[in-house]
Amino acid sequence: MPFQSFIGRIPNNCLYCRDTDMWVRDDDGQVLIGATAFGLHRAGEVIAFTAKPNGAEILRGKGMATIECHKTVLAVHAPISFRLITGNEDAEARPSVIRGSPYDAGWMARGLPLAWANDSTCLCSAEEYKQHILSIDPEARFEP
Repeated sequence: MPFQSFIGRIPNNCLYCRDTDMWVRDDDGQVLIGATAFGLHRAGEVIAFTAKPNGAEILRGKGMATIECHKTVLAVHAPISFRLITGNEDAEARPSVIRGSPYDAGWMARGLPLAWANDSTCLCSAEEYKQHILSIDPEARFEP
């Protein structure tokens, strides 16, 4: 299959982790976390998703969930350290929602940040993340 350049959204209301292709968004003192459209473009179709158990303390860079794509199981690495309040049960039941709506219905985890002051310095803005994408895929295009 030939390489296809990324075409998709990178919303301004999220912070991004270049290392994990994950996003983080504040939600009234909690955080929502999910995979970026770019990361999902690279992974392909998501056919299964399983989050860690509720209450788990997950450190930045460690596994927070698994996804299965094209007969490959991938660890999803946390962009920040957090205590998992809940994984997205809808995404576990219908994993296609993760790729179909990565910044809305397809979020992966809701949690309480454990080291926000430190971890947030490792995240970047939407504009910085777009530049990161372009360094990998110079033909990438961004939708509003």
